[in-house]
Amino acid sequence: MTFKFKSLLAVAALAASANAAEILVSADIATSTTWTANNTYNLTAQIYVLPGATLTIEPGTVIASTPTANGSGSLAITKGAQIIANGTKTQPIIMTSTADVATWVNGNQQTGTWRAAANEWGNLTIMGDAYISENATVGNTATPSASNYAVMEGLTAAFPGDTRVNYGGGNDDDDSGSIKYFSIRYGGRVVGLANELNGLSLGGIGRNTEIDYIEIMNNVDDGIEIWGGTVNLKHVAIWNIGDDSLDIDQGYRGKIQFGLIVQGYSLLASQGSGTGDNCIEIDGAEQSDFQPVTTTTLYNFTVIGQPVSGDHGVAYRDNARVQVRNSIFMDLGERLVAIDNVDGDGGLGYGINGTLSWANTWTTPYNTYSAVNAPANPAAFYTAQTSGFLNEITDTVAFRNLNASAYTEANNRGVFAAGNNNVLTVGTAAADAPIVSITRGPNVTTSGSLVMQPVIGLDPRPKNAALTSVFSAPADGFFVPAQYRGAFAPTESWLSDWSASFAFGFTPNIDVGTAYCFGDGSGTACPCANAGTAGNGCANSINPNGANLRATGVASIVEDTVTLIGAGMPNSSALYFQGTAQAGSGAGTLFGDGLRCAAGSVIRLGTKVNAANTSRYPTAGNLSVSVKGNVTVPGTRNYQVWYRNAAAFCTASTFNLTNGVSISWHL
Repeated sequence: MTFKFKSLLAVAALAASANAAEILVSADIATSTTWTANNTYNLTAQIYVLPGATLTIEPGTVIASTPTANGSGSLAITKGAQIIANGTKTQPIIMTSTADVATWVNGNQQTGTWRAAANEWGNLTIMGDAYISENATVGNTATPSASNYAVMEGLTAAFPGDTRVNYGGGNDDDDSGSIKYFSIRYGGRVVGLANELNGLSLGGIGRNTEIDYIEIMNNVDDGIEIWGGTVNLKHVAIWNIGDDSLDIDQGYRGKIQFGLIVQGYSLLASQGSGTGDNCIEIDGAEQSDFQPVTTTTLYNFTVIGQPVSGDHGVAYRDNARVQVRNSIFMDLGERLVAIDNVDGDGGLGYGINGTLSWANTWTTPYNTYSAVNAPANPAAFYTAQTSGFLNEITDTVAFRNLNASAYTEANNRGVFAAGNNNVLTVGTAAADAPIVSITRGPNVTTSGSLVMQPVIGLDPRPKNAALTSVFSAPADGFFVPAQYRGAFAPTESWLSDWSASFAFGFTPNIDVGTAYCFGDGSGTACPCANAGTAGNGCANSINPNGANLRATGVASIVEDTVTLIGAGMPNSSALYFQGTAQAGSGAGTLFGDGLRCAAGSVIRLGTKVNAANTSRYPTAGNLSVSVKGNVTVPGTRNYQVWYRNAAAFCTASTFNLTNGVSISWHL
């Protein structure tokens, strides 16, 4: 049983945001500044957060810019500045347009209507001080150097020597801040030919920057583009992008885990300017023998293409090296593996100047470092790969990729050799799919007679061959060991509550755990005359006001975003959330009555009570508590809410218990 409802706490917070004062932002941010959730912020120009300043954005804050002919405002964090924008599951931070906000019902971001739109404002750009590989800048060297830099795509210098638009340096541990539970919608201002803003642009970002739970919905250019650096990303959702969904370039050497890509369109425009191109595009370096060269590992991706006019799953260029593991690729329009070789920017491709050939990168161990323009310490320089070959796809499911050449290059590279543990699903029916379900809308024809089949419903949890992988990511402090294929665990969805895909109804509410323990059979209210008397048979988990318990989040000990939500709670003199202290506890009874689901050794996870317990708890509705930090070893634990009704329900107080929720915790 799943209890489906929207969190009233989130509704209230976001409605307050939508009705708050609008702050017009028209000048660069030179001193540390906080944007608060009781205001909305409208970017009216290209705004830079200048070196030395930190922009802090509170959870629940909405940044909504007014669409104009040139795409309205945009936000860029310069090298030497920081952004601290840590939303939460119930209070995400949203960057969008006022046209999007206008579709929200009563200001609630958990509602809204998807539109074929983009280019309504700019984007979020973050620039850092890590190593990059760029040959277009005069004076840059082919070997890694702290003096190498580049000008950010989509930004324009306002005057000669304007360093606000530059990124790159020599500090791979650079910290540009933290963004979490952050949704970016309807952006991507067009600056000029081949000069457009991506949804999220990351240039030279160091590994001490945190990016987790990030979503890009509709963008005229790429969803996320990363130039160089070592930043790691986790829980990334990229949907209906007008060019490449994920684009990596200029020697990126970070790691990414849990990524969802849903290819589609944002505008009825040509491929690359409103209609999707490659799902994942990997460029090694702007000149192919420069270092650093892109060397990365991607774990647990779910990639859903466009079956009629979509493009490639993974396109490789300019000496790129990428390991794709524990993933799903389905409904691609063209090839799973595409060797584009060059990116059109002047690079000369694989094999230049004694570098490895394309074929050799698939058979060369990860710790074989090129001596061409090498750094002094290659083992310390390239740390994202720790096993396997420089290029590989392993432990991955391929399904319903029906192009005649879908697997030609993959077979040439031995992708489906037995040792790689990949699964090529032969069937094409929904019953054979590696995900729970997908629903597509009617065909839409964009420019150039491209046929899009938009995804309007998706339960991306794994099924069939994706349920269990052979291996999992290493527990290295960033990667989470997840023994399944694709971006989602079998019983969880990290998109619920906060994302645009959830608000637009594309992805369902999926609770973590299993509701159980629904009462002792009586299902009756406690007779007032017997209130509080042990053994009277009236304290039960089918309680008189219909309160219940559900849980959302990710039940990973490493990640732990689980929130327990008591739904429909009454005004109560006292209540608390309780859970078993160790794995494997069974059910029992409380005071001889009422089914106590969280039995055994019980801990209190959070208590809601008035001062001195002198009156009923003043807040009714949905009350929540975080589980974070209470579970340290894998196993199943049971949870429940105990609460006491006050005299408004009976002449004397009674106690009640909700249903239980059983959660299986994993690493």
